[in-house]
Amino acid sequence: MNTDMLKPTLPWWRVPIVWLVIAGPAVVVVAGVATAVIAVRGGDVPLPNAHRPVVVQGDMTPAGQARNHAAAPLR
Repeated sequence: MNTDMLKPTLPWWRVPIVWLVIAGPAVVVVAGVATAVIAVRGGDVPLPNAHRPVVVQGDMTPAGQARNHAAAPLR
């Protein structure tokens, strides 16, 4: 007679690995909901255009020189 058949089995909620499997996705869902709440409630108010710094489009001299120097062939 097999003695393994006589051992009582645990219900699923008493097995520790089940809680590890359930806890991972549950934590991700809670974090997603918390992130959504923070995004909806705590969004920053955009500044009007008068308070934004002025960026001149043609003022990229150092970046342009570095790019051109890096792309130039060796002489």
